[in-house]
Amino acid sequence: MSATIPNLEALAVVLEEPERLSLRKLALTPPTDEDVVVDIEWSGISTGTERLLWSGRMPEFPGMGYPLVPGYESVGRVVHAGAQAGLEVGQRVFVPGAVCYGEVRGLFGGAASRVVVPGKRLLPVDDALGEQAVLLALAATAYHAIAGPESPHVELIVGHGVLGRLLARIAALGEGSRPVVWETSQVRRSGAEGHGYDVMSPDDDQRRDYGSICDMSGDPGILDSLVARMARGGEIILGGFYSQPVCFTFPPAFMREARFRIAAEFQPSDLAAVRSLLESGRLSLDGLITHRVPATEADSAYRTAFGDPSCLKMILDWRSIS
Repeated sequence: MSATIPNLEALAVVLEEPERLSLRKLALTPPTDEDVVVDIEWSGISTGTERLLWSGRMPEFPGMGYPLVPGYESVGRVVHAGAQAGLEVGQRVFVPGAVCYGEVRGLFGGAASRVVVPGKRLLPVDDALGEQAVLLALAATAYHAIAGPESPHVELIVGHGVLGRLLARIAALGEGSRPVVWETSQVRRSGAEGHGYDVMSPDDDQRRDYGSICDMSGDPGILDSLVARMARGGEIILGGFYSQPVCFTFPPAFMREARFRIAAEFQPSDLAAVRSLLESGRLSLDGLITHRVPATEADSAYRTAFGDPSCLKMILDWRSIS
């Protein structure tokens, strides 16, 4: 526990309105005995939900509104811990977001140099993970989508971005499992080597009996093409985030007795499970972070993350921010 509370202000990424981003000094909510203050080292930029926030296409969502601080993929050091926070000063922790900026909304609130967060929301991480710890949220999302007690082996994954790669790496851990990943972008088809799965264009795949398909594309019009590739009684897992209504043609789905399942956000148990896989060496996060810039270059970083297909994961480096 630290009795001295550090300076309660932070430099934060603020989405003032769609496609207009600034870096602003914000006052932080004073911590309670259950809170910790964390100095952020790195934060990731999500090309799913954060892209929707940045573009203004995010559907109605709890806490939605501008201005807001985005970010749910942050890692930092505890610099103050309340008496009931359950953490110690100096620990490195994964931060899945924060709501501590007064009138500026925290949705999801992790893209800042310093945050105040309840200790129970944080996950201590091994120092050896370093910047790769920002990927824990996506790894937990992938785990949540396919690793439930009644989930079959996922045979087909749509999309070879970071989330699709993590999902494929986790799916490949199952005994006898070698999933296929569809990717339409040539520049994104590399990177599967040594991870136990295959990547191809959907046009090159002739199979039409997949028992379990997980879509990570976020494309609301993709279901008909997936139904056409599934076995009778097969399942389609919607693992992306869809900004438009999702629909499908009924007769082909009826003839296959198709089942549809939605994978929601990850839970603390998913984070713990992923951490265990990492600590055991069964899961690797190597090769997924492709771009790194100082947090002071946040505006250009967000545009690169959303516009450059070679950018799998962009992270902001906050370590030089005082």
